[in-house]
Amino acid sequence: MESMLNKLKSTVTKVTADVTSAVMGNPVTREFDVGRHIASGGNGLAWKIFHGTKKSTKQEVAVFVFDKKLIDKYQKFEKDQIIDSLKRGVQQLTRLRHPRLLTVQHPLEESRDCLAFCTEPVFASLANVLGNWENLPSSISPDIKDYKLYDVETKYGLLQVSEGLSFLHSSVKMVHGNVTPENIILNKSGAWKIMGFDFCVSSSNPSEQEPKFPCKEWDPNLPSLCLPNPEYLAPEYILSVSCETASDMYSLGAVIYAVFNKGKPIFEVNKQDIYKSFSRQLDQLSRLGSSSLTSIPEEVREHVKLLLNVTPTVRPDADQMTKIPFFDDVGAVTLQYFDTLFQRDNLQKSQFFKGLPKVLPKLPKRVIVQRILPCLTSEFVNPDMVPFVLPNVLLIAEECTKEEYVRLILPELGPVFKQQEPVQILLIFLQKMDLLLTKTPPDEIKNSVLPMVYRALEAPSIQIQELCLNIIPTFANLIDYPSMKNALIPRIKNACLQTSSLAVRVNSLVCLGKILEYLDKWFVLDDILPFLQQIPSKEPAVLMGILGIYKCTFTHKKLGITKEQLAGKVLPHLIPLSIENNLNLNQFSSFIAVIKEMLSRLESEHRTKLEQLHMMQEQQRSLEIGNQMNASEETGVTHAGSQQIDKVFNNIGTDLLTGGESENKEDGLQNKQKRASLTLEEKQKLAKEQEQAQKLKSQQPLKPQVHTPIAPSKQTKDLTDTLMDNITSLTSLSVSTPKLSASSTFTSVPSTGLNMMFSTPIDNSKRNLTNGLNANMGFQTSGFSMPVNPNQNYFSSSSTAGVSTMTLGAAPTLSSYSPLSVPPAAVKAQQRPADMSALNNLFGPQKPKVSMNQLSQQKPNQWLNQFVPPQGSSGMGSAAMGVQANVMGQAAFGMQGNPFFNPQNFAQPPATMTSSSSASNDLKDLFG
Repeated sequence: MESMLNKLKSTVTKVTADVTSAVMGNPVTREFDVGRHIASGGNGLAWKIFHGTKKSTKQEVAVFVFDKKLIDKYQKFEKDQIIDSLKRGVQQLTRLRHPRLLTVQHPLEESRDCLAFCTEPVFASLANVLGNWENLPSSISPDIKDYKLYDVETKYGLLQVSEGLSFLHSSVKMVHGNVTPENIILNKSGAWKIMGFDFCVSSSNPSEQEPKFPCKEWDPNLPSLCLPNPEYLAPEYILSVSCETASDMYSLGAVIYAVFNKGKPIFEVNKQDIYKSFSRQLDQLSRLGSSSLTSIPEEVREHVKLLLNVTPTVRPDADQMTKIPFFDDVGAVTLQYFDTLFQRDNLQKSQFFKGLPKVLPKLPKRVIVQRILPCLTSEFVNPDMVPFVLPNVLLIAEECTKEEYVRLILPELGPVFKQQEPVQILLIFLQKMDLLLTKTPPDEIKNSVLPMVYRALEAPSIQIQELCLNIIPTFANLIDYPSMKNALIPRIKNACLQTSSLAVRVNSLVCLGKILEYLDKWFVLDDILPFLQQIPSKEPAVLMGILGIYKCTFTHKKLGITKEQLAGKVLPHLIPLSIENNLNLNQFSSFIAVIKEMLSRLESEHRTKLEQLHMMQEQQRSLEIGNQMNASEETGVTHAGSQQIDKVFNNIGTDLLTGGESENKEDGLQNKQKRASLTLEEKQKLAKEQEQAQKLKSQQPLKPQVHTPIAPSKQTKDLTDTLMDNITSLTSLSVSTPKLSASSTFTSVPSTGLNMMFSTPIDNSKRNLTNGLNANMGFQTSGFSMPVNPNQNYFSSSSTAGVSTMTLGAAPTLSSYSPLSVPPAAVKAQQRPADMSALNNLFGPQKPKVSMNQLSQQKPNQWLNQFVPPQGSSGMGSAAMGVQANVMGQAAFGMQGNPFFNPQNFAQPPATMTSSSSASNDLKDLFG
């Protein structure tokens, strides 16, 4: 890699050094910048041709440089002869001006090291193209190395040389004297130009007389640069020391032969023995047959044979050669016409440009780009010719690559994009808009191409607007979305709303309908569809255009209309339009068909949505029922366990008390009723559980957090002292207050599992002060209540004075121990024993504070006989409550030896009880 870089560096340095040494100090460098070495030309290819630009105008030129180092081997007088010959040729070329002669743009300048002059831009000499690369840089350009002449280029090039010779012979009365491939230059456009007038001979006679051209005898002692190329020289130069215009025609024939034979001349000449070589050549020419010219095209073979004739008078002149059929080729004639275009008027030009699209496909691309395109773009300065030239330029652009288009064509089209007159320019651009958008860079599209489309939409001419609207859909896919959304669509809408032409309005709707597929769905729904309701006219064509846009949007897979849009905006707009009087039967049928299709889609989508919602609701219900069944099963298991416990303790009560049998029957009946249906509290509980389950489902899953487990400390809270204090307070109050109202003289206290109650008169106003608890607190235990029959006493005994008979009615369901006022009639109606199983839920989970051993030590028979009535008494049987064993454990402690349980300490309660509110509140105070 390093060696390659060094090699490249040395090559560049060498080329730069050659250019610098060759041109340095020459006055040409004051006005021109000299670039790279591109070719060689002139007699013996002695002139190096460089690419150059004019400093002031940046105009491209070719700089011809003759390096005097080439002639260092000659003597001084020989050097002077060579320099004089070269100067003479350049000076003669500078004086002559003709399209077929190389144009000199800066005359010859001499410095100590070189001769230099500037001409029009040059590609190479014909000798370089034919393979003679003498005096070229070591790295030959691929453009020259791979250059191949097309037939049309060869034909027209030879025709150009013939025309140049015709000009010299007829107009200038001059013989060129050295027509060779080295002196034929191909300029940048591919035109063949004549140079090398070093050995030209002008007529010695006045212009009105027959021209006579003096000739010098061949001097083999002169340097080769002071002599013409003998391989292309007519025989009479050497053998008879004469020359005439026909001598140049012989040279032309030799050039034609070399062109078709890869640059090889027809004869090899020995320059050391020139006379002998020409004598032998003369014999060969006299016997020249068609077999020797097989490489030359047949249609020009005979003419070449005539040009190489020994007799000068038999050779065709230059003017005759320009008219031979060989040069009547369509391509050659077309190129010839372009060269004379400046001589034509607008009518002739317009006719020629109209027929040019038929010829362009027959020409090679290089010829079109190099020769025809520059001539066409030069006509853009003439506005009247632009409509005729522009189609040909765009046709050429189609065959060019994007790089060639940007480099060669787009710069020339820039000013034309801005021309508004004549209107045909805009129409042509619109017709080729797909080409422009494909090959033009995005910046130029935004700055030059699309503004032209916008001008067309806003043009006052209805024809231009119609054409623009018709053409826009053909290239809509090439327009970037922001430009279409923000610039193109608003102008189409304005054209539709503001125009007075029905055709423009209809075409606007058609254009929108065709470009819907390139738009965003929501842009169509939010911008295009609402715009349709703003169109003022109700002509059938406009209405059908509106219907078409709705239908395209509705049926397009990418777009579509939501059912909300259909129901809220589209159908309310379409249905009134469908009954317009201007519509015929077919148009009305089209409206109805679209409306029905929309209604069907609307029904289908909404029905599907509702069905899905219904299915979801059904699934939710089934899920809830399943949860309820699971909950009821759990509740049933709980009730079963509770009933077993109730049965055990009810049996204990039966053993201890009378009347237990009837209560067990009532409890069984109540349990059956409970299993048959859920209570209100259980339903509420079930509903709360379902709500809680739904909340848990909707919550995000919780991330587990690591917690250090702490061993729970089991501490049993002893409530013995608190309970004893409360009981003592209640006893003291009952002793000190013998007379109270009937509504506040009883407080129900659950006893230790013995199904008994006791009565203590208490003042309701001082309850909160005596027991230390909040009277508003209640237990959230369902189903506990003790309505009391006022006609009965809780305690009935013949030996206990002041205690009346009491029975408990059926307990209504309550959520808390709130005071309850029961009418006497309701209490009287309920004579069945109360079901006290609800107390299981209240007291079940609690553990007894006193063990059963402690309970047994209290000798219940000693105090129980004070309260149990004799056989046959009905009060005690109905007073059995069936309280669970855990309640017994809480109430039994501290009874033995406690004066509270002495019957003498009880005050006589009133004969009847009207309400159970006092009992509920006392229970709340005790066990809150």
